[in-house]
Amino acid sequence: MKITYIYHSCFLVETSDCYYLFDYYRGNLPELNPEKPVLVFASHRHEDHYNREIFPLLRERGIRKLYAILPNDIPKNRWPKEGVEIIKVYHSQEYSLPFDTHLTTLLSTDRGVAFLLKCKEGALYHAGDLNDWGRKEDPEQVQKQQRGSYRAQIAKLKGSTLDAAFLPLDPRLGSSYANGIIYFLQQVHVKKVYPMHYQDHPEIVQRFLAEYPQYKAYF
Repeated sequence: MKITYIYHSCFLVETSDCYYLFDYYRGNLPELNPEKPVLVFASHRHEDHYNREIFPLLRERGIRKLYAILPNDIPKNRWPKEGVEIIKVYHSQEYSLPFDTHLTTLLSTDRGVAFLLKCKEGALYHAGDLNDWGRKEDPEQVQKQQRGSYRAQIAKLKGSTLDAAFLPLDPRLGSSYANGIIYFLQQVHVKKVYPMHYQDHPEIVQRFLAEYPQYKAYF
């Protein structure tokens, strides 16, 4: 299983059977094998997580078989055009996808869903916008609600062993930027973490590793 970071919250995962592409917004794709199908996942409708132009872009790369796994908050007028098999998903559900892929969805604390994906080569978790978004400057009730909602969803992952987890690390949250990722690492067994949702501020990753060196082994 090969994982390539594209931009923001987008990752390309290549297996022997297919590609999984999560939350394409913009950025350059690597060279692709046109014989392999691509399963395109969008966690929700926000423009920095779903760009319908990914489908013609993949067609230009010669990809013959395309699947779109889209949450119910993306309206039909934003679905890809013909030639793409659409799989509509809802939160807190399980789905059998092509290529022996099992999908479980979680409810986001913002919009849409998070994805727990299991295939023959491992288990992946893509958070989308499921995170503890509470800031210390927010009212206490807002912080409490965000924290409780986030932890209730992460509790559903307990007992899972993940090969990779794609998790928000957003500098816009100020001093609360690491709350979600730290709680996740305390609760879920994961082999490798891929931070995301930082756009043009990758330095946030080095800040996290400097402030929390006990988690370096995950990166």
